[in-house]
Amino acid sequence: MANETQRKTYSIGRAKVPAQKAVVPDQRGGGDDGRPVKPKRRNRRRLMFIVIGSTIALLLGLIAGGTFLYYRSIDSDIRRTDAFGTSGQTQAEQAQQEATRPQVEVVGAMNFLLLGSDSRDPDNPDRRGSAGMGRTDAIILLHIDAAHGKAYLISLPRDLYVHIPQSPTNSRLGNKDAKINAAFAWGGVPLAVRTVEAYTSVRIDHVILVDFAGFQQVTDALGGVDLNNDCAFTSIAEPYRHFPVGVNHLNGAAALDYVRQRQQFPDSDFTRMRHQREFLKALLDKAISTDTLRNPIKLNAFLKSVAKAITVDKDFSLADTAFAFRNLGSSDLTMLVSPNRGSAMVNKESVVMPDPDRAKALYDAVVKDMVADWIAQNPLAATTTRTGGCPGR
Repeated sequence: MANETQRKTYSIGRAKVPAQKAVVPDQRGGGDDGRPVKPKRRNRRRLMFIVIGSTIALLLGLIAGGTFLYYRSIDSDIRRTDAFGTSGQTQAEQAQQEATRPQVEVVGAMNFLLLGSDSRDPDNPDRRGSAGMGRTDAIILLHIDAAHGKAYLISLPRDLYVHIPQSPTNSRLGNKDAKINAAFAWGGVPLAVRTVEAYTSVRIDHVILVDFAGFQQVTDALGGVDLNNDCAFTSIAEPYRHFPVGVNHLNGAAALDYVRQRQQFPDSDFTRMRHQREFLKALLDKAISTDTLRNPIKLNAFLKSVAKAITVDKDFSLADTAFAFRNLGSSDLTMLVSPNRGSAMVNKESVVMPDPDRAKALYDAVVKDMVADWIAQNPLAATTTRTGGCPGR
């Protein structure tokens, strides 16, 4: 009888369990003996994962916060200007001006107006962007597509003959046809913006006034740039640098000298515009190189030198711009020239006549974020590597 009872049951502590019912291991994870892991052990593991996860999240938050504060500190060093001329306006006046501006058609695409000036006066930087400070040496419309994967630099020749609206600062100036760079002289950055928007029907999101003299320090902060020169020439001013054919490694002073030259070339300002675009492209190449991005000292020196060389609109954000450019390399940049019919004489001065039909088609493509399609239909427009001739030819 005792043996039969022993076969039917066995003892676990005080409980009696039928012998024929085998213990089933806990599917949630048990030991070799079929017993489930103790709750305390599972709790300790869960707590460990929570602590590790929280620590990683905290570190990422500190890094992101530090990056934000760093960009904000750089932002505070950048000079700003009332690029759109809204300061001092009433809400009604601002609304009226807004109604006359081109509207956004493609959300996410961005348009920057780059105004290059060669102040040659580094001791008087506070007046940059002011009316009456001379004419801009470079006018470039930078379009970034909505995917932020392609960018297009469209140079508008400074002698392009267009209609300039009335100056907001002097009613006697403007409201006439003239060289496009007169807009900056007559009404500063706001009139330059209005002129470009009126001519292209492209809404400008941000304005960057680039001082090429200041970019000497930017170039030096990057350790110089490499520019591929297809025409040997010598600068017309001391120290009369010679730039041979081929790749020229240039420091800041030499690069500034390089982009200033135009009188030696048969097509004059067109070659200078191309050199300016290639210079900006070379800077971007060097700035996003591994050597710069992985070296905090070089990166800091570069960003701070850029901050000193530019003047921007009041809403410009360095962090937002860096984010927009984060995936762009020089291979993603296409350089174009605003369609034109070449030089002509108007009122005894040499100007560049626009090509209205082709220009409208290009800027319509910018508005609709379809520049790649326009280039596919006009492949020669993106071929800007050759000049219209070399000195002495």
